[in-house]
Amino acid sequence: MSGVPRGEFPHGADKRHLKRFPLSECLKFKAKRFNCAGRRKGALRPPFVSPCRTWPTYYLKQTLRQRQFAVNSQNARFLDVKKTAPEGAASLTGRKLFQRQEDMKRRNTFDTGTKRLRMYGRAARNNTDAIGDGILSNGIFIGGGGPDYALAQTLSLKYANRHGLIAGATGTGKTVTLQILAEGFSAAGVPVFLSDVKGDLSGLAEAGSADFKLHEAFSSRAATIGLEDYSYAAFPVTFWDLFGEQGHPVRTTLAEMGPLLLSRLMELSEAQEGIMNIAFRVSDEEGMPLLDLKDLQSLLVWVGENRAALSLRYGNVSVQSVGAIQRQLMVLENQGGTQLFGEPALDLSDLMHVGADGRGQINILAADKLMGSPRLYATFLLWLLSELFETLPEVGDPDKPRLVFFFDEAHLLFDDAPKALVNKVEQVARLIRSKGVGVYFITQNPDDVPEDILGQLGNRVQHALRAFTARDRKALSRAAETYRPNERFSTVDAIRDVGVGEAVTSMLEEKGVPGIVERTLIRPPSSKLGPIDEAGRRGAMQASPVAGKYETLIDRKSAYEILKARAETAAKEAANAEEIAEDQSAAQREFNAGRRYTGARVERSTAQPRRGSMGSELGKAVGDAVLREMKGTTGRRIVRGILGGLFKGR
Repeated sequence: MSGVPRGEFPHGADKRHLKRFPLSECLKFKAKRFNCAGRRKGALRPPFVSPCRTWPTYYLKQTLRQRQFAVNSQNARFLDVKKTAPEGAASLTGRKLFQRQEDMKRRNTFDTGTKRLRMYGRAARNNTDAIGDGILSNGIFIGGGGPDYALAQTLSLKYANRHGLIAGATGTGKTVTLQILAEGFSAAGVPVFLSDVKGDLSGLAEAGSADFKLHEAFSSRAATIGLEDYSYAAFPVTFWDLFGEQGHPVRTTLAEMGPLLLSRLMELSEAQEGIMNIAFRVSDEEGMPLLDLKDLQSLLVWVGENRAALSLRYGNVSVQSVGAIQRQLMVLENQGGTQLFGEPALDLSDLMHVGADGRGQINILAADKLMGSPRLYATFLLWLLSELFETLPEVGDPDKPRLVFFFDEAHLLFDDAPKALVNKVEQVARLIRSKGVGVYFITQNPDDVPEDILGQLGNRVQHALRAFTARDRKALSRAAETYRPNERFSTVDAIRDVGVGEAVTSMLEEKGVPGIVERTLIRPPSSKLGPIDEAGRRGAMQASPVAGKYETLIDRKSAYEILKARAETAAKEAANAEEIAEDQSAAQREFNAGRRYTGARVERSTAQPRRGSMGSELGKAVGDAVLREMKGTTGRRIVRGILGGLFKGR
């Protein structure tokens, strides 16, 4: 064992029998910089030694280096080592130190300088927190980092609403990462909304099994990363489905979605989008709610029939543009829009349910069939995100999020998206954090997310990216440049070389500072890996807190019914007038149709019109329009939010 000059070593030591090793070569407990009398600045103090007995460093026997797990030049770390009694520990303090080390056999990881890891260290020793579910006292355990994967990597709940990114090539483990994050948030009491693109995430509703073929691999990985109390558990799940087949029906109304997102969904041109805005304006002013597709189809027919009057007020309305919108509505109807639009509309509070056991509800949207209409899928999720933004109140900087929203296949949102829409999405992502909502984008390549939005994503899990082409290599380099470097390895090489179930991670630390990038072995899931059977899904739906609430479709009075009633009334009036005309005698009809002398002076057709008659007609038309506005049209107009949806008062 090495030594230091007498006076720095507690109780002294014979330095002739000791050898001093370089600081970077020694195993150290957590190092705190301090400056006390008689010692140089920057000395190291073990956390379990009282301040009056501080050592400038530890000098351990050279044989201990054979079991050294990690020595980081930036943060001194202590990991479990083979305990060999130091020959030079002649003092009482040295013997006590060795005994204390022997008593710490269960501690795989101590502290790297942050409070949350200190709490994890205590939990690992005392088994007081439910780490088997992936939740710590104030963070979610993601996996183990460091050379031997023994350094805990956690996502702090305090910074979980700073958004995040899960990226990686196909088959690298993104779905499992999404699954363990959903487990961790649920165990922490945070509701989750995610889309199940492949059908694998339904296993969250059932616990894993020791009979599973990967049970031994999971247990081995848990032991490697220090997850000693790893166990299987099921989580509270609510299944949703736009088509109402694999979950509770989820619907919205056309009025709530608004003209902007609807135009994006239908891929309308600028002129067609303008007519769509006119239709929504007429709906708001005339009190004709747009709830489902037949409401909009009927209103567009009315707009086309009254295009002359509407063109004077709102701009040109062409029959061709109205017809093109009707064709796109038919395409949307064939893609499943009939099931999406209607009532009862989704109540956002049903997505934010927390059970009596304190666990947050995991809301899973069945998207395997929905992915056949990728634009419908992306627009629906974007609408849901905008609804959360418009509806939820400000909560400031909470200790944990109110809801975490996972946007899988995020590239579908931004493919061919106009710049105006991308700017609005970036604005929502920037501002929704103060509503207590964390948004996590899942995609294959970080380049799929626009740079302005990518800069808002603080917590990142980067699985492997394969560089087969020059373009891939450039994308790999750009992805590596966004991380805080680690001196132990090259970030570019790590992103390229990590295996399945392994990732390069960087989480926000104290004061929102990005953490140093680390190669992390992702923890195994506690729930079932893979889909559940149909019986299990039906059982979960029957036990859901919203069972029976959305299954029955409601068709209340809306634009279709109002316009239909108007048309029927007009038809009856015309029929009555025709019957009256038929009942009249021939002499009466001839008398009514004949030209009678009224005594009024008839001017010559060549006479010039009186000066000012055209101006008076124009003034009368403008006056009538202003009068209609002042009669309450503006008061009835519905205010719409940032993405065109209904702005709901808070």
